[in-house]
Amino acid sequence: MCGVVGIYGHKEAANLAYLGLYALQHRGQESAGIVASDGERLRFVREMGHVGDIFTADRLAHLKGAAAIGHVRYSTAGDSSLKNAQPIAVDYSGGSVAVGHNGNLVNAIELRERLEAEGSIFQSTSDTEVIVHLIARSRETTLPERIADALRQVRGAYSLVFLSEDKLIAVRDPMGFRPMALGRIGNDAHIITSETCAFELVEATFVRNIEPGEMIVIDKDGLRSMRPFPEAPAHRCLFEWVYFARPDSQIDGRSVYRAREHMGKRLAVEHPVPADVVIAVPDSGVAAAIGYARESGIPYDQGLMRSHYVGRTFIEPSQQIRHFGVKLKLSPVHEVLRGQRVVVVDDSIVRGTTSRKIVSMIRGAGAREVHMRISSPPTVGPCRYGIDTPTKEELIASNHEVDDIRKFIEADSLGYLSLEGLYESVEGLARPALGGGPQGFCDACFSGKYPIAAEKPARSRQLRLLPA
Repeated sequence: MCGVVGIYGHKEAANLAYLGLYALQHRGQESAGIVASDGERLRFVREMGHVGDIFTADRLAHLKGAAAIGHVRYSTAGDSSLKNAQPIAVDYSGGSVAVGHNGNLVNAIELRERLEAEGSIFQSTSDTEVIVHLIARSRETTLPERIADALRQVRGAYSLVFLSEDKLIAVRDPMGFRPMALGRIGNDAHIITSETCAFELVEATFVRNIEPGEMIVIDKDGLRSMRPFPEAPAHRCLFEWVYFARPDSQIDGRSVYRAREHMGKRLAVEHPVPADVVIAVPDSGVAAAIGYARESGIPYDQGLMRSHYVGRTFIEPSQQIRHFGVKLKLSPVHEVLRGQRVVVVDDSIVRGTTSRKIVSMIRGAGAREVHMRISSPPTVGPCRYGIDTPTKEELIASNHEVDDIRKFIEADSLGYLSLEGLYESVEGLARPALGGGPQGFCDACFSGKYPIAAEKPARSRQLRLLPA
């Protein structure tokens, strides 16, 4: 789970890339970086932390040029450290190139071991560095050809932005796991970004989605599109609509907000319950909770407030406070919950421990009943394509029935959205017979059917992104 942005043809390219990353901060809060080109050389800034803390006015002034790419990172392959921050920028025989990657390569370990055996020396533990080595070793003559040659050797998910001295290149893998969109700023500048929400901040106009298997090359001669890879069935990630994407984005022409609202409406049809108030686990559960309330006729209210000032690290008091981690992020509104039968809507249950603490918090605020509703199907398998989820053994739904989960989280009732309901909410079509849905979706985390098999288990430590 990462976010990428690319700007070409604007005198303030780095500043616009910075704003684009600000809009994509939800996709990665571990590290951020920008690489800019003035037509002759690449300059870069990469640091651990948030976009707003890293890019001071002085640092942005250092990033001169009319082209830039940026990246915000959560690690799915490679340690959480500065050496793995992106974009990666290198010099090679053909010049200089930088790359930012959203996704995960399932054969990165095999490729790395082969490259190391042939003499390559790696500076990071990120799977993205494999792509850089393959580009450098390619015998093709132009950078687009070298990139295509390299990517024909990898398997998995990638939405990539590349920057050389004179070109911006974007590539989306043939299955289209991760989103990518193309926009225009004014008459001459182009922007490429993971999500359309970044267009609003930089006053860009949406042009179109970058299609699965497409390569976009932008240089002084303009923009051109090519398809250098064999065609493959598309498998767009369903969980982007459930959780990861910002609700004001559109992915492949579908509104994230409307999809989540429809998930809540369908959830109310599939799992109705007599209640007095519907509340959300903020922020990703809000749109679905509103949909549930509208369909059920039960009033919606803000029963849980979220702190937006909690970082990834904090100092826990030496004297144990019960449910400290959840209380740090969420606090109950007693006046909304006291004496009420409460429907609480969340986007997913992972290990179940956070849901258990939330139910306990709501009861502690005086609720008479707590009915948990989840706007996605049970998560039964880890993602292999760029979303860091726990192992199958750690996922509570992979080895427990729904009523066992209900008992564990201590809710009065528990209802998950069906996979059919999720497809209907996103696409308006029924679930297919096999994993990989209508118009090509990946539902592996819900169905256990993986469109690309992992060739070797990852050997590196992973940062746990999803809440427990």
